[in-house]
Amino acid sequence: MGTSADSTPGTGPMAEQASHAYGRTGIWLIGARGSVATTATAGLAAITAGLAKATGCVTEQDAFGGVALPAFGDLVVGGHDISSVCMAKRAEALVESGMLPPHLVEAVRPQLLEADQRVRPGYDPAQQQEAQAEVARRLAQDILDFKRSSGLDCVIVIDVASTEAPVEQIPEFADADLLLAALEDPARQVLPASSLSAYAAILAGSPYACFTPSTALNLPVLRQLAAQHGIPTAGQDGKTGQTWLRSVLAPAFAARGLRVLSWAGTNLLGGGDGATLADPLAVSGKLQSKNRGLQELTGGAVTPLHIDNVQDLGETKVAWDHINVEGFLGSRLSLQTTWSAYDSMLAAPMVLDLSRLMALAHAAGEEGHVGALGFFFKDPWGSDEHAFAHQTRNLVEWARSASAKAAAGAGSSGQL
Repeated sequence: MGTSADSTPGTGPMAEQASHAYGRTGIWLIGARGSVATTATAGLAAITAGLAKATGCVTEQDAFGGVALPAFGDLVVGGHDISSVCMAKRAEALVESGMLPPHLVEAVRPQLLEADQRVRPGYDPAQQQEAQAEVARRLAQDILDFKRSSGLDCVIVIDVASTEAPVEQIPEFADADLLLAALEDPARQVLPASSLSAYAAILAGSPYACFTPSTALNLPVLRQLAAQHGIPTAGQDGKTGQTWLRSVLAPAFAARGLRVLSWAGTNLLGGGDGATLADPLAVSGKLQSKNRGLQELTGGAVTPLHIDNVQDLGETKVAWDHINVEGFLGSRLSLQTTWSAYDSMLAAPMVLDLSRLMALAHAAGEEGHVGALGFFFKDPWGSDEHAFAHQTRNLVEWARSASAKAAAGAGSSGQL
């Protein structure tokens, strides 16, 4: 985070050339002091310093060898959070949970402390004393100040905050004039926190990605405002483990002509996510996001899923599936899978990938939902594709095309 592109491991000649064209790129994380953001920041520092390989980062695969992306060493982290627990303290807690190696956290502690100095107070609805419009302007100004003070060419905003409960639709969500008027009223809380942060990104002119199943840009009026500002957007809800495996297996059954009769699943998780999703309202949005893709892939509502809070699991997530399939002459095939992993370790490299690819989308002049980035999400914006193999092909093809556009644009402007 701040070393030269030439010292960044895992980057070839094309990546070095691209790093000079991109300059420094900001990653503004909503929920910057949470487990995912802290893990991503620690990982970025370790990769940049040559202490770790970029294992798990899709953009470091051979398929992206000719794609122009920002170098890891040119990525700078900042963000918003309502927590007062700094990144270094959060990392210590992740060491105690067994997730992060203690020697690695000690080695990147200076970078964690430096990044935490760029974290600003986020929006806490429980503490609101001013109109949401004023809050949005403050949040947007924080992003712009980060861009200026850090000498950044572009800032990518990524929401990795806790899951929110779904909201009921109101007229303001479909009418810009009504929304803007309501936001100026200090007596009203029209937008949920995720949507207010997304609105701030729009005001700042920053590309925006949503890694959570919260409302965010899932409001017609905010999608309209994002389109008016011409920014690329991507989401929603990071596809880290169980849903990723489902998106691999379900197309395989279909390709063999087998019919899924039932696909039951359970998630067990602890930590902050487990506590958040213990709320029936918050978990309802998560269940919708996790089920939608599988329902489309199997062609029916045969996918009951439960999410349970098991606090002693800490940062570990356990996912279990039982799949019952009909085969030839009515025969039955059953498959059981068990998945256990530190979910933040799965999410963190995806956050780094999204930062690089959203910077590419911005450089290529993309506007609106970037459907090819659905590769990373359970409920992709701008795409109806859920089969992982097809998503992989779409992502690589898009990245190569966008890279060519970005190079052509940079060449015509004299940057390369």
